[in-house]
Amino acid sequence: MDSQTAVVSQAAHEPSKTGRLKPNSLGVLGILFFVLSAQAPLTGIAGAVPIAIAIGNSAGAPAAYLAAGVIVLMFSVGFVAMGRHVVDAGAFYTYIGKGLGRPLGSGSASVALFAYCGVQAAMYGLYGATVSGLVEHYSGVHVAWWIWALATMVVIQILGAAGIEMGAKILAVFVLAEFSVLIVFALVTLFQGGGPEGLGLAESFSPSAALQGAPGVALMFAVASMFGFEATAIYGEEAREPRKTVPRATYLSVAVITVFFAFTSWMLVSAHGASRAAGEAGRALEGGDGAVFVLAPIADQFGGWVNEVLPILLATSLFAGILAFHNSASRYLFSLGREGLLSHGLTAINRRHAPWVAGTAQTVIALLLVMPFVMLGKDPVLTLFSWFSGVSVLGIMVLYFLTSVSVVVFFRRSRVDARPWNTFIAPVLGALGIAGAIWLIVENFTTLIGGDQTTALWLQFIVPAVLVLGVLAARLTRNAARTP
Repeated sequence: MDSQTAVVSQAAHEPSKTGRLKPNSLGVLGILFFVLSAQAPLTGIAGAVPIAIAIGNSAGAPAAYLAAGVIVLMFSVGFVAMGRHVVDAGAFYTYIGKGLGRPLGSGSASVALFAYCGVQAAMYGLYGATVSGLVEHYSGVHVAWWIWALATMVVIQILGAAGIEMGAKILAVFVLAEFSVLIVFALVTLFQGGGPEGLGLAESFSPSAALQGAPGVALMFAVASMFGFEATAIYGEEAREPRKTVPRATYLSVAVITVFFAFTSWMLVSAHGASRAAGEAGRALEGGDGAVFVLAPIADQFGGWVNEVLPILLATSLFAGILAFHNSASRYLFSLGREGLLSHGLTAINRRHAPWVAGTAQTVIALLLVMPFVMLGKDPVLTLFSWFSGVSVLGIMVLYFLTSVSVVVFFRRSRVDARPWNTFIAPVLGALGIAGAIWLIVENFTTLIGGDQTTALWLQFIVPAVLVLGVLAARLTRNAARTP
């Protein structure tokens, strides 16, 4: 064990007595990198965009990302308004509890924790398969995907215990690397005047283009790409001047994510040609690797080395996402312990003010979610990644809806903020847009998970089941506390 690892290990087992996360640790950019890491930008572009184009609304897919951005922006207005009055690492469940009651807030905490741990488990599946393929490609040695996943759990646990600043620095490197390649490609394509058919602005953003084909499918994948932006509030307790930093980080995150996905997908459509994009994306998916739709035009522009570098960046993109969701889930566990909904032992923090017990519990949860797929010999991408990412997206969208409703109720009751746009109009519009997105996700859930209808029904059932169980557990706990 080297000296740095020894220091981290020692810090992780010496809890402080403050019971609070480290304040003044993150600025706007630090929080932004955590949010963008949770997006796994390269994974989102290489994984979702080809599907949105092939079976969604073809060249109009970029418009779906703009529409998703508007929906999330409406949600963010109320989310930010409430964040000025509630600062807590629990975010969703705290907000929902303030407006709709503690039991429903506790139920939403169960859904949020399941969603964050679920999407992290999903990423472990894709990450393990990606790293296994890379190692075999370069060395000829095959190492099972789950071995890489388990080894990475150890690394993630160490980094989580090393403190929030360490995580922010590591994520900044990975995020900048994957963003740089995609943005440079998009900008070069733009300044060159687009691909064989020009820029195709009308073909991607006109109303007729946006509504062609199956726009609901494209919107579903676009909304799924926004997963994780709400982490801005989770880090409020560790932010510098949270009443200013969190709102700025939230709006900046939504703007960056929306522009990035809309612009990059537009340039990919343009690079292939608007009339040929759907066909090219379909052929890539039929070939078993939708990422070819993304890699091919980038390689044509920059050279064959891209085919060697981007798969590595895909692995680092997934690693960054895993670390981001580890931090989010561990802070949820920490907050639940502090609120008395889970064991108070989860509030233990080390010398670096990292919630090391909550982080350890989160790693154990990840292990419990991944291992059944290992023991049953399931495909890590077609089952672990697809199933958990789909059900996690559905869970988070339900929380978005409940939060929007809670914002309206909270401000109607408290009257601490009388601005109609921030506390009523925008949250209501956001709730309506999110309700529509939930309907689209449920309607197209089989497509989202890439499985069969029976599996889709069972996975969809998990979200309301977890919510109800969380509510019942909260009521039983409250009744037990009242019993003399």
